[in-house]
Amino acid sequence: MKKSISISLVLLMFATLTFAQTRIPADSIFAKYYKATGGKSLWDGVKTYNLKRNYTSATATPYTASISASMADQSIYKSKTIMNRSFVYAVKGAEGWIKVPMGNKVEVRDLSQADKDNMTFELYENLAPFINYQSRGLIASTVGTETINGVATNNVELQGKGIKYNLYFDANSGLLVRQRETLAGVETVTDLSNYTKSAFGILYPAKLVETNSTDKKPISITSSVTINDAVSPELFKR
Repeated sequence: MKKSISISLVLLMFATLTFAQTRIPADSIFAKYYKATGGKSLWDGVKTYNLKRNYTSATATPYTASISASMADQSIYKSKTIMNRSFVYAVKGAEGWIKVPMGNKVEVRDLSQADKDNMTFELYENLAPFINYQSRGLIASTVGTETINGVATNNVELQGKGIKYNLYFDANSGLLVRQRETLAGVETVTDLSNYTKSAFGILYPAKLVETNSTDKKPISITSSVTINDAVSPELFKR
C-alpha cells in the first residue's frame, strides 16, 4: 500500500513538473500576438487612436460610440449616441466627467473614482489589455490551454487592483480570440474576430460579440480604428 502511494506521488510530481516546464510564459504569448498583428516596433509607436463602434442587439436599441485616446496623456474621450442623444465621458489625468443631455442643455457631472478607473482600463482594452501591463501594476501568468469554439488556445490570466482578465490566444495564429473580464463583480466575455489591418499597419479585431453576467444578452460590435491621428484638445474641455 505504501509503495503504491509512493509511486502515485512520484507520478503526480512528475506531471506537475512537466506541466511547469512546458507551460509557455505569458510574455512569450504576448510577443506572439504583437508579431501576428504587425510587430512590436509598430505597437511601440502607438501614441493615439480614434475608434468608431456600432453596437446592435436583438433586444436593445442600437447605438454608436466614438472614442479618442492618447496613451501618453492617459486621456480617453467617449461619445455614446443612442436615439440621437449623445452622452460624453472623458478622463484626463485625475479628472473625469460625463456630459448628459437634458433637453436643450447639457449637464456636466463628475465621474466617480470607480468610473474613472473603468475608463482608464478601457484606454488599453480598446487596443489590447496587456499593453504596458507591468508598469500599470498588473501581473500576468499562464493558466494553461483551453479549446474555444473548436480552437486550441493559450489562457493567460492578467490581474490587478480591482480587475481580472482571462485572455485566450489562438495557439496557432497567436491572435486573441476571447477576453473574459471580471470587474466590480460583473463578468464580461468578448469574442474577437475579423482581424483587419489598419492604415498604420496594426491588425485589430473588427468584429466583437460581448455578453455580460448581468444582462446575459449578446451584443454585436463592429469596429474601425485609426492610429496616431490627432486627438483634438477640444474634446477634453468640460
